[in-house]
Amino acid sequence: MGRSCSVRKWCGATLLCGLLAWCLANDLNAEQKPVRHAHGKQNVVMIFIDDMGYGDIGAFGLTEVPTPNMDRLAEEGLKLTNFYVNSPICSASRVALNTGIYPQRERIHSYLNYRKNNRKRKMPDFLDPDRFTYAKMLKANGYATAHFGKWHIGGGRDVDDAPLPQAYGYNESLVSFEGLGDRILWSKTGNQKLSWNHGQGEILELPKHKTTETYVDRAIDFIDRNKERPFLVNVFPNDVHDWHEPSAEQLAKWKGKGRSEWEDKFFAILDEMDRQIGRLLKAIDERGLTQDTIVILTSDNGPTDWKRYYDANVEPPGFTGPFFGRKWSLYEGGIRMPFMIRWPAKIRAGQVDESTVLAAIDILPSLASLTGSTIPEGTELDGIDLSEALLGLPMKRETPVFWEFGTYDRGIRPGKPEHVSPRIAMRAGDWKLLVNQDGSELKLFNMKKDPGETLNLAKKKPRKVELMMPHLISWWEEMDTYYDGF
Repeated sequence: MGRSCSVRKWCGATLLCGLLAWCLANDLNAEQKPVRHAHGKQNVVMIFIDDMGYGDIGAFGLTEVPTPNMDRLAEEGLKLTNFYVNSPICSASRVALNTGIYPQRERIHSYLNYRKNNRKRKMPDFLDPDRFTYAKMLKANGYATAHFGKWHIGGGRDVDDAPLPQAYGYNESLVSFEGLGDRILWSKTGNQKLSWNHGQGEILELPKHKTTETYVDRAIDFIDRNKERPFLVNVFPNDVHDWHEPSAEQLAKWKGKGRSEWEDKFFAILDEMDRQIGRLLKAIDERGLTQDTIVILTSDNGPTDWKRYYDANVEPPGFTGPFFGRKWSLYEGGIRMPFMIRWPAKIRAGQVDESTVLAAIDILPSLASLTGSTIPEGTELDGIDLSEALLGLPMKRETPVFWEFGTYDRGIRPGKPEHVSPRIAMRAGDWKLLVNQDGSELKLFNMKKDPGETLNLAKKKPRKVELMMPHLISWWEEMDTYYDGF
C-alpha cells in the first residue's frame, strides 16, 4: 500500500477564496469603536478544536468547505505553519497546552479512560490539580476565566472523583462527557452512560450538533458579564471528533458532496463549527473588544484514522494538507496543526510565519509575556517564551521539541499500518528524528525540503543522527523515570 499525504485539492498559501470575507471583515473593523478599559490588559480567547487536521481550514488549503470565519483569523492576524502539539492524542495534548510541560511528566501519554485501563497503561485518572496552568496564571493577574468545551484531563467514564475545571484556574466551566462539573451529554450509552449518575454539576441533555453552539452561547454570555475586566475564555469544540452527528438540515446542504457518507457528515459539522466560531468573533467585534483581544485557534491532534474507514474502502474524513500520517502518529499529520493568532492592536494583518517552530508547551510562557502575567519562581516548564514570534517577528528556536506515543499504550493505533510511527521523535531546526527506544525504525527527515516525510536520510546523514540521537534518548530516559513504580 503506497504512502499518501491526504492532500485534497491543495491550494497552497493563497487565500483568494476568502477575499470577499476579508473585505467585509475589514469594513466591520473600521466601523467598530474600540473599548479602552482602565485595566489596560488584553483579553484572551483560546479556540482548541478536537481532531481537526492541518488542511481542514481554507487558510491552510481546504477548498471543499468554505471556512470564512476561521480564515478571518489568518487574514486579520498571523498564520504559523510550523506549529506542533505535543502529542497526537487528546488528553496528553491538552495537558501540554494547559501546563506548558511535556505530558509524560504527569504520566498522561494517551487518552484518559476507565480506571482499570488507566492503571494498565501506567496513567493517573486526572491531571494533578497542583500543576500550574495558564488559567491560574491569568486568574492571578485579575482575569475572569472560563472553559467551555471538551476537557478530557480528568473525569468521566467511571472516574467520578476528578477535580472540576475550577481546580485548574477556571471560574466557570461547561464540558462534555469527558469531564465533570456542568456538562453536556448527548447519549445514554457507551462512554457517556455512567456520567449521568456522577453528580458534580448540572447536566444538559442536547444533541451533539448543538454542543458548539451552546459553548459559544456560554462564551458570549461570559464575555458580556466580564467585559469590564480582562477575561480568558476557552472554547474547545468536540464535534469534529467522530462520530460526526450533524442535524438533518446541516447534512442536507452537504449530501453527496464528499467522497463518502462519512465525509458528507464531516463537511456538514465543519461548516457548522465555522459558523459558530463566526458568531463568537462577531460578538467580540460588536462589543468593541477586537483590538484588545488575543484570539488563538488551533487543534489538539490530527484527523481521525479509525480502521473502520479503511475496512469500508473509504478515506477517513479530515485532511492533513501536505503531511503524512494522521491521529495517533508522530508523523507530521498527527502533530503539526494549523495555528492562527489575531490581536489587531499588536499584530499586523495578513502575516505568514513559515520558519518559527512553535509548540503547545510554549503557549503558557508566551502568554505570560503577552499579557504581563507572572509565572511563580520554581514553576516547572518545558515550553519557552516565543511571544515575539506571536507578534510577527519570526524566531529561531534554540531548544528541540520532543514527542512520545505508543510506549505504554499499544491498544490504540492508526487504522492505516503505514501511519504507525516510531515511538519517540524530536525536531531540531529543520531536522526531525524518529526511532523506537531499542534503536529500530530509525528515520531522519529534512522538514524544510521534505515536509511530507518521503525520504529517510538516516543512512545518508549519519553525523546528523549522531548529533541528535543522544538528546532524544536522554529526554526519553528522563520522561520514563516518571513511570517507575507503576
